[in-house]
Amino acid sequence: MIKLFELRHHKDLGCIDPNALDADPIKQCQSWIDEAVKAGFYQANAMTLATVGPNGQPSARIVLLKELSNDGFSFYSNYHSRKGQEIAENSKVALLLYWDELERQIRIEGTAHKASSEMSDHYFSNRPRDSQIGAWASPQSEVIESYQVLKDNELVYQEKFADSEVSRPPHWGGYIVRADRIELWQGRPNRLHDRLCYIKENNHWIIKRLAP
Repeated sequence: MIKLFELRHHKDLGCIDPNALDADPIKQCQSWIDEAVKAGFYQANAMTLATVGPNGQPSARIVLLKELSNDGFSFYSNYHSRKGQEIAENSKVALLLYWDELERQIRIEGTAHKASSEMSDHYFSNRPRDSQIGAWASPQSEVIESYQVLKDNELVYQEKFADSEVSRPPHWGGYIVRADRIELWQGRPNRLHDRLCYIKENNHWIIKRLAP
């Protein structure tokens, strides 16, 4: 059996120069994501989304960042899913992007809001047709008897939309996370990592260094 506590990796891939950071954290995040894409990460836009249920139980899963803009971090989901129900109850969420080979993390805290219908329609219309059908076929997060339920549902909606474009389900669409705290983490030797945090104060971003 592998002893997990013995798994250690020591790299020195550089540091975060506070003076070189963009004053706009969104632009800085985009720069790091671009570098992760260039480094060849399979899904450089994969991020953990953490929500909290009405009983205070946190829940986390991987979603894909689909757009980064001044409005925030955008992803798409079924509004009836567990994440959708929890966001409806408590819009405060956290996001995490992590690229191990670069020893970098971006941690985001903020509030999630539904994207406009126009934005959701535009994204949905550009999805592969099979994925569009899948959005109708899956009652996300509900208990189902077997995988066959999904295949049967898929067939139903393939027939329904056989002679037309697939419309966006009313229970499916985008979320935009508007950040009020964004932390950049860069691994460094001996656990003396760099942590630079953008914190919104009086509607302005202030950069502060945190101890690792």
